[in-house]
Amino acid sequence: MKHQELNLLVIFDAIMTESSITRAADRLALTQPAVSNALSRMRAAWDDELFVKDGRNIQPTIYAQNLWAQIKGPLHDLEEAVDSKNFDPATAKRTFRLAAADVIIETAWHPLRKIIEEQAPSINVHAVPYTIFNAEDVLQDAEVDMVVGAMNTNSNVIRSEFLYNPCFICVMRPDHPLTKTNLSLAKFAAAEHLLVSLSGDSTGLTDQVLAQHGLTRRIAMTVNHFSSVSDLLKGSDLIAVVPSTAVHKAIFSGELAVVEPPVQINPHQVSSFWHKRQEKDQGLIWFREHVNRLIKEQAHSHFEELKRRICGKCS
Repeated sequence: MKHQELNLLVIFDAIMTESSITRAADRLALTQPAVSNALSRMRAAWDDELFVKDGRNIQPTIYAQNLWAQIKGPLHDLEEAVDSKNFDPATAKRTFRLAAADVIIETAWHPLRKIIEEQAPSINVHAVPYTIFNAEDVLQDAEVDMVVGAMNTNSNVIRSEFLYNPCFICVMRPDHPLTKTNLSLAKFAAAEHLLVSLSGDSTGLTDQVLAQHGLTRRIAMTVNHFSSVSDLLKGSDLIAVVPSTAVHKAIFSGELAVVEPPVQINPHQVSSFWHKRQEKDQGLIWFREHVNRLIKEQAHSHFEELKRRICGKCS
């Protein structure tokens, strides 16, 4: 069974139990639109109306009643299997879904895989696309267990832990003309820029800062992931303002040159986020502690090396 279908069954069970979409949403710590959207997906997937309105309440169809009779016992067994009190990584069979940018995945996945092979051989970990704009939604809708990145939220049901502050630097090929002189604001704005845009937008934090100086820049090319930045810069006249963690290997190897941006970039801090519905989930706590520790350690090690070899602006 697909992960999404199991989520639908859990939401279906809550609606049957509460006889109300609103109360089911409260039970699951989801928004009412999220439960309504899930119900629409159920109706399409199972080809049945499932529930009909009855005054302020809803009544299940015959199909829904028969389905619930078959799944509520197994669902209870599944809940017992993943009960927070019973989680043992050595024997647990779970799949954790993490939304994060590719630079985070590159940082954490290899050491995390070693931990899983040694401590939790039946644990699966799946990476899910991330942008700052969808981060809260995928948590609210239970599409992922955890998000690592930045998030604009005032929700009282989203929990977080600070990981590190990104250090934004300007990078280009070592023989780029802009490495020969001081990079003035005017020269910076006039250059041909590569922008990493996870959401597809053609502007970023740098453009917001330039606008405060009455300037714009030419975004000559965009990509929606960080992994291709180094190769693009090494073979072109493009320059890019990116977090140092995205290109540190190319910097340390001398394949890219670092120039301090002539503007102050104040990026969003990187944190891990999860929903309060899983606050006491010992499985997710185990997973989250390992991911958070690995990212913090890698970021600290990277920044120390960057300060030692290049500059002291990152910490």
